[in-house]
Amino acid sequence: MSRQQTDFGESVVTVAPLTREKTIFAILGAISFCHLLNDMVQSLIPAIYPILKNSFRLDFGQIGLITLTYQITASLLQPFVGIYTDRKPHPYSLPIGMGFTLVGLVLLAWASNFGMLLVAGALVGTGSAVFHPESSRVARLASGGQHGLAQSVFQVGGNGGTALGPLLAAFIVLPHGQHSIAWFSIAALAGIAILTNVGHWYKGHPARTGNSKRTQSGIQPRLARKKVVLALTVLVALIFSKYFYLASLSSYYTFYLMSKFHVGVGSSQLYLFLFLGATAVGTLIGGPVGDRFGRKLVIWWSILGVLPFTLVLPYANLFWTAVLTVLIGLILASAFSAILVYAQELMPGSVGTISGIFFGFAFGMGGIGAAVLGKVADVTSIDFVYHVCSFLPAIGLLTAFLPDLKKAGLDRAHVAAR
Repeated sequence: MSRQQTDFGESVVTVAPLTREKTIFAILGAISFCHLLNDMVQSLIPAIYPILKNSFRLDFGQIGLITLTYQITASLLQPFVGIYTDRKPHPYSLPIGMGFTLVGLVLLAWASNFGMLLVAGALVGTGSAVFHPESSRVARLASGGQHGLAQSVFQVGGNGGTALGPLLAAFIVLPHGQHSIAWFSIAALAGIAILTNVGHWYKGHPARTGNSKRTQSGIQPRLARKKVVLALTVLVALIFSKYFYLASLSSYYTFYLMSKFHVGVGSSQLYLFLFLGATAVGTLIGGPVGDRFGRKLVIWWSILGVLPFTLVLPYANLFWTAVLTVLIGLILASAFSAILVYAQELMPGSVGTISGIFFGFAFGMGGIGAAVLGKVADVTSIDFVYHVCSFLPAIGLLTAFLPDLKKAGLDRAHVAAR
């Protein structure tokens, strides 16, 4: 083992030659599909807001509170789940997490008052809190060193599920009512079965032990502590920008279209599906591009590059609103895989902790954003919300303060490729 100083002043500890393992696409596919099922269930909640608003006579503030409940539950629990599983990984926690989602679904289908809706949302959030940190770790273990690609494959399942939820809501829940949500329990049961098999594979993986810091990587970067803290702070700010803006679209885009362009509920769900589908494509692109050209470049492009489109959006007609939201979803979604893997490179061996913190913070920002923007919409208007949110991507300028891991020789995919 030797210690070297790079030209950038970082200390790099070389513990063993870096070897390329085979990418296990069967596991990545399984975990991505379960991510689709998990996030499809989550996306049902905002997709049926028009139904719930009419059935329970809710205002926008109460709708925001539902989003806040299920997302803040996931936000608060995920870091603790990640920290705990870094120390003691539990392969079968994955199907257990999907079990919470199953119970939340059934309760949501038969909720008779606003309080029950909040409890159902909290259970769905708990399921996500358990699912995301460990499934992100499984994706990294199956990556074969292509960490950005693995995270993108994993994430695109979630984005695909998020896009599919509103579409299924439009064709199943809207015609048949709230109780038809119970049919989605079949998806949760399928997820439990698949994740149990993934747990069998995970249980036998050598990196499942507490010594995974050495087994997962041959070279461990050690930036100065101040640089790590600064970089993580910038990444958190970027997550705030991304998910606060996304909350304006995922929770209120249908109401915006109905209010400004007088489209029907079914049509608005189809427009939402187009936006969410674009986020799935963007997510799939972001990881491999980050592996090839560096995470920082992807972060620059995905956060700041979307600013011109968000600024124009409030002034566009219906056609250009649809086009612009597709471009916004495509560009903005490419950031998360790059941000997550970048953070994992900053703190090697803490995959669960980093995944829990960043997934949790993303969910929290989505929930807080939905609640705050709902109140703003009640006091002002939906149109005003989109005018205010259009400036959020300017926070992407903070990317300039991120150290370039690729230039410093600390980017895992770049080092492996060399």
